[in-house]
Amino acid sequence: MNRDSIKDLLLKYKNDELSEDDMLKNIEELPYSDLDYAKIDHHREIRNGYPEVIYSEGKAIKHIVGIVENMLSKGEENILLTRVNAEIYDALQSITKNLDYFEEARIIIVNPKVKATTDTSILVLAAGTADYPVAEEAAITAEVFGNRVERLYDVGVAGIHRLLSKIDVLNSAKVIICVAGMEGALLSVVGGLVDVPLIGVPTSVGYGANFGGLAALLAMLNSCASGSSVVNIDNGFGAGYLASMINKQGGIK
Repeated sequence: MNRDSIKDLLLKYKNDELSEDDMLKNIEELPYSDLDYAKIDHHREIRNGYPEVIYSEGKAIKHIVGIVENMLSKGEENILLTRVNAEIYDALQSITKNLDYFEEARIIIVNPKVKATTDTSILVLAAGTADYPVAEEAAITAEVFGNRVERLYDVGVAGIHRLLSKIDVLNSAKVIICVAGMEGALLSVVGGLVDVPLIGVPTSVGYGANFGGLAALLAMLNSCASGSSVVNIDNGFGAGYLASMINKQGGIK
């Protein structure tokens, strides 16, 4: 629920389109809805600028369906679910057909109303094709939150000429997300080329000594390139969220 929806609620009550009992019920549930198994934060967008996101991994499907159903009843748009699978997608279709499923990124958007509201853009870089799912999680998250997003994939340091040939693209972004597995060197390389904030996303892609992304995480944390931050392993969502916050500093139309 955002400020506009609250204004709409008040206007309906003023115009006698909403009964006193219905108004009181809406006020009671304004902060959050208590479903016993979940307490849905309807004030998240008012406080933080973004609605609550549903992290789906580990949740019972019936609980996910119940949470989405409640959010839809409050008129929520762009309901973002991360770490989903086909089973969750099929279950959600029983309550609405108005959803987009991005299988590789493991994202579902319910009641999508995605529209870019920024003049500036976020650039998502992926070192290799194997990093694509995490990169797409970051890119789609940023798009759902109203950002213009550019993508530049398979530009890892093993063929650095591919990255250097796109230096104009690098320089056009307000913030850059670098997604890389193996040794995670892409962040340091890009950090030496640009003057914008960088967000590193280490991925679990790599052979044994990569330790499921730990090697890439430590390499990014120890980067000598200033102006970079690092999110957790495979956390494309966190990178997209942070990039959106940075990009919207003075960049909203």
